[in-house]
This record gives sequence, C-alpha cells and structure tokens, in this order.
Amino acid sequence: MTQLPYKSQAVAKPYFMAAIALFVGQILFGLILGLQYVIGDFLFPAIPFNVARMVHTNLLIVWLLFGFMGAAYYLVPEETETELHSPLLAHVLFWVFLIAGVLTVVGYLAVPYATLAQMTGNDLLETMGREFLEQPLPTKVGIVVVALAFLYNIGMTILKGRKTAITMILLIGLIGLAVLFLFAFYNPSNLVKDKYFWWWVVHLWVEGVWELIMAAILGFVLLKVTGVDREVIEKWLYVIVTLALVTGIIGTGHHYYWIGAPAYWQWWGGIFSALEPLPFFAMTVFCFNMVNRRRRQHPNKAATLWALGTGVMAFLGAGVWGFLHTLAPINYYTHGSQITAAHGHLAFYGAYVMVVLTIISYAMPMLRGREVNPERAQVLEMWSFWLMTVSMVFITLFLTAAGILQVWLQRIIPNPQPFIEVQNQLVLFYWLRWLSGVVFLIGLVVYIYSFFAKDKPQTVEAGEVQPAMT
Repeated sequence: MTQLPYKSQAVAKPYFMAAIALFVGQILFGLILGLQYVIGDFLFPAIPFNVARMVHTNLLIVWLLFGFMGAAYYLVPEETETELHSPLLAHVLFWVFLIAGVLTVVGYLAVPYATLAQMTGNDLLETMGREFLEQPLPTKVGIVVVALAFLYNIGMTILKGRKTAITMILLIGLIGLAVLFLFAFYNPSNLVKDKYFWWWVVHLWVEGVWELIMAAILGFVLLKVTGVDREVIEKWLYVIVTLALVTGIIGTGHHYYWIGAPAYWQWWGGIFSALEPLPFFAMTVFCFNMVNRRRRQHPNKAATLWALGTGVMAFLGAGVWGFLHTLAPINYYTHGSQITAAHGHLAFYGAYVMVVLTIISYAMPMLRGREVNPERAQVLEMWSFWLMTVSMVFITLFLTAAGILQVWLQRIIPNPQPFIEVQNQLVLFYWLRWLSGVVFLIGLVVYIYSFFAKDKPQTVEAGEVQPAMT
C-alpha cells in the first residue's frame, strides 16, 4: 500500500467520485437532448427540452466545481507541505454541496420551473430564469456559503504552509470564482445591464478565473510526472496566467456586440478576444515542453497523456473554435447558431473536463493506496481518452457543419429560410452528433471501469522457475 504524503489529502477522494458520477448524469441528459433535436416529443412531457438542457448544463458546472475542489484538497497539502486546515469542514461541505446539487436537479425534474421559483422564494429576490443561472435562490446561497467556507479552509492551509506559484495562482482563481458568482444575484430590470453583468459570471468564470485554476492543476501534475525544475514550470505559469487575465478580462467585450453596450466594445472585444487563443497556445507548448524535458519516466502514463491532451484540446476548443466566430463582422452572422454550440462543447471538454480528468487520473490511484493503476488499467484509460476525445472532435465538426449550413440558409442567402425549415435540413448532422455522443459515453464508461481493472495473473510455463519474493 502506498501512503499519501499527507493524510488529509484523502478528503479529495469523495469529491472526485461525486464529480465522475455527476459527469455520467450530464452525458446522459446530453444524449436525451440530442434525441429531442430529431425526435421532438422524446420523453415529453416528463422531461421537456428546456428542463433537460438546464440539467445538462447545471450538472456540467456542478461536477467541474466538485473536481476543482477535490483537486485543491489534494494538491494544496502537498504544495504547502502541511496538513489541510480542517478535514472535517471539507467533509461537511462535500455533503452540503452534494445534497444541494441533487435536490436542485430533482426540483428541475419534479415540478414546473415557474412553480419551483415560487416554492424557493424567487419573489423575495428574483435571480432565476437566466441561462446557466437557473438555480433557485437557496441553491445560489448554498453555493456562496460552500465557496466561502472552502476558500477559508484552503486559505488557512496556504497561510500556515509553504507558498508556491501553484498555490498562489490556484488561490487567486478560487477567490475570483467565488466573488464573480455574486453577480448571479444581481438581476436588473434593464435587459442591457442584465446581460452586461450576466457575462461577468459566465465569461469571466470560464475565460478568466477558471483558466487560472486549470493552469495551477496542470502545473502541479506536470511537476509530478516530469520532474522538471519547479522554477521552469513557475515561469511558464506566470506567462500563461498573465495572457489569460489580460485577454480574458478585456475580451469579455466580444459578448457585448449586440446587447446595446457602447460601440467601443466592438474594438476592445474584437482585439482582445482575438488574442484569447494565445494563453491556450502557450499552455500547449508548456505541456509538450515539460514532457520533452522530463527527468524521469513517470509510471502513470495515462495521467501524462491526459495532461498533454488538455493543452492541445483546450487550444483547439477555446482558442481556435473561439476565434472562428469571435470578430464582430463574422459574429454578426454566426451569433446563436450551432457554431456557438460547437465551440462551447469542445472548449469545455478540452479545457476543464480534461484537466479534472487529468488530476483524477494522477491522484486517484494514490488515494486508493497505490502509486499508479496496473498496466491493463492504464491501457483501458488511454483507450477511454481516445474514445472521448475523438468523439468530441466529431461532435464539434458535425455541429460546425450544421452551423455553417444554418447560417447560410437562415441569414445569408437572398431569401432566408424560416428557422424550423432550416432545422429540418440539419437532421443528418444532429443524428451524427448523437451517435458521436453515444461513443463518448462508451469512453466514459471505459474510463470508470479502468479504475477497477486488474492485470491478468501471469501463468508459469512448465519448467519455468519463478523469481524468489524479496
């Protein structure tokens, strides 16, 4: 049995397990949505499209937060060289967050959304009804409480231990995550102001502070699997974080093109959002550079593969596919089309899904008392990597093709066609997208199974002498 460097790192295990369980739920609801695109009354009225979409996107956010919290609880004790400030608080927060998340999903599925709003006090403070921020008021309050208590736990641990660039970048990202979510409570009646500050949560989370969390997690894993000097990794992290903050914060303006904000946002948003691929490109170069310079061949080959894949897919999804439609003259036609969905799927998978799977791949074997998974388990995990990654690439390509055709037929040709008529002509792409989603689910099942796979016992041939046990 391999002992953890610090006993309190074991707190991360239930967070990782909950993250994967919720990830499965998210993909199942994604497949339901995919079928509803082509079979309009599938599971209606039990699970209407709007409800399935809420559950799909909310589960994504919640399970990624579980993954981030588990990653912090695992890496912070090791980086600070001290035990977690309060493992008990971490366990309590786990159950509070999990129960709140499950009850919220049950609420979405059990009662109409308007009824849920009445039941949860939305008339006291109206926060519901906005995309990605559909959570009832008690859930939003619970998220804030959990985030603040989690920050206290991590912050106190960092204060009493060694300070490193990885923990400082992670802490800044976590503080930003908690603070920016407070704008979910601000719901002005003016629609322009509403959308203006709505992006402060949605954009500045995923294209700002989440990138800091991602960089810290990736830096930690690469430090462990490559043995490269900490100073080299820290210099790369400073460059990546600076690029991410400068381009991500000002690049928020590319969401302000069509909401009534001042016209200067077309310039600011256009220029800086065009630069947003840079931190992801730097992250890709960083990953491959560190692996090429490694001083040891770490036995966890699967974790190394996930780390390299994160850099590449984040650059493609968040960088390249983001840039494809970020400039105002292009976004004028593509806004709200399936091209947006293509970018969203590949960006979230490449950047945040893969980095959480990277830290789980690295840490979970040690949380289970072994240095790495057996060889057969790692082979299965690497198969899962390729199944999920390739299928997500195809999902993105099919959605991109659907988006291009949609934009052409609905917005560019001299006699644009109605929305529904255009959708009927995209059915083939939607079926192909759904089939790719089924392959993705198979890859996820293989990933989960890999943690339980064992090497086959070796048979001793006649006359062969077994080596003595030492």
